[in-house]
Amino acid sequence: MPKLNFTIDTLGPAQLDSPLKLSLTKNDMIADFVSDNDKIYYHHEVGADRSTPDSDGFADIELAGPRAKIFFKPEEVKAAIVTCGGLCPGLNNVIRAVFMSLWHNYGVRDILGIRFGYRGLLKEYELAPIKLTPEIVKDVHHSGGTILGSSRGNGSQTAEMADTLESLGVNMLFTIGGDGTQKGSLAIAEELKKRGSRCSVIGIPKTIDNDLSYVERTFGFATAVARAVDAVSSAHTEAEDAPNGIGLVKLMGRESGFIAAATALAMADVNFVLIPEMPFKLEGDTGLFVALEARLKARGHAVIVVAEGAGQDLIEAEGTDASGNKKLGDIGIYLKEKIVAHLKSKNIDHSMKYIDPSYIIRSTATTPSDSIYCAQLGANAAHAAMAGKTGLLISSIHNRLVHVPIKLSVEKRNVVDLDGPLWRDVILTTGQPYTMQ
Repeated sequence: MPKLNFTIDTLGPAQLDSPLKLSLTKNDMIADFVSDNDKIYYHHEVGADRSTPDSDGFADIELAGPRAKIFFKPEEVKAAIVTCGGLCPGLNNVIRAVFMSLWHNYGVRDILGIRFGYRGLLKEYELAPIKLTPEIVKDVHHSGGTILGSSRGNGSQTAEMADTLESLGVNMLFTIGGDGTQKGSLAIAEELKKRGSRCSVIGIPKTIDNDLSYVERTFGFATAVARAVDAVSSAHTEAEDAPNGIGLVKLMGRESGFIAAATALAMADVNFVLIPEMPFKLEGDTGLFVALEARLKARGHAVIVVAEGAGQDLIEAEGTDASGNKKLGDIGIYLKEKIVAHLKSKNIDHSMKYIDPSYIIRSTATTPSDSIYCAQLGANAAHAAMAGKTGLLISSIHNRLVHVPIKLSVEKRNVVDLDGPLWRDVILTTGQPYTMQ
């Protein structure tokens, strides 16, 4: 396997002194700048033969943080912030954090909010940007959603978006979004580079499903799990208080089951977790129905958590959404109907309660831990842009904020490893069968 390349692109040498009054000296009791030479290893485990997954050894990753030398003169910066894709807890927090760092730390006074995702960069939609001010952003972190609006799609119209950025005079673009957004962000960065435009493009990873590669945690995920726990708790109460009660909860997770898995561990009353990574069947000796019957016979109730992308081979769905994602069949409704029909056919008295909290979770305000994380992501995005870095995501790896090339992060999706410790803990906590195929 070739060595992972975490090299970060820059617009040119950073030669201007930072306005931040930080220190270059260790142990002087003054907070320090970060050097481009400050790095961590991506691989922190080795085999018995001392080998690593890289053929050339350990891959190192550049730490995020303020640099002593910056590329842009603050008075010449025109920054733009855009939020794309579906809603997610923390969008307003990140917008505010980017703005506050640029405005108060660096003295940038020209900061635009692009409206309704990438549509706001396309002339055909006639969406004038918002001029952001401290008064506009001061309290936005207390609310869910995004003050800029969001939308899916349009990320492939690269040339038109680059034209708009150039016409606006933008030389710093912050893209807040997931896999599709960041693919669009990378295309914009490459198009601007090809044109010779010195514009820093910095991605901030927003995907409630936590499915961006080389990003151990995306903002909004912790909040999603916290809110999902409330829904599962209600499902458990409903199930436990009825004869053969079944609480079925559908959670987000198109291709990755991280929310469902984490919720099951946080709320240790879940008996079955169904995720996109794990194929399962309903019928047969090893199917879900047999396992569910056994659970009801033993304990008189059951709680099932299913990710929205699970079991798509069992149902029919056609077409794609505006972002190019395959439309999903409703696995929650499908399971509810199939389970009820099966139990009726076996003359098993039961009570089914189905809960789908998806949009409640997406639009909620953040938990404190997510608020902290959003503040750190936004501030470090501003630091990276001011240093003239481009084509990168602010990521978290081994609990350190780092710079990860967007190109590397969007090459594949992050998924639950069925051989790994997370899924092992889910299986052992729920007591569900190791396989239901």
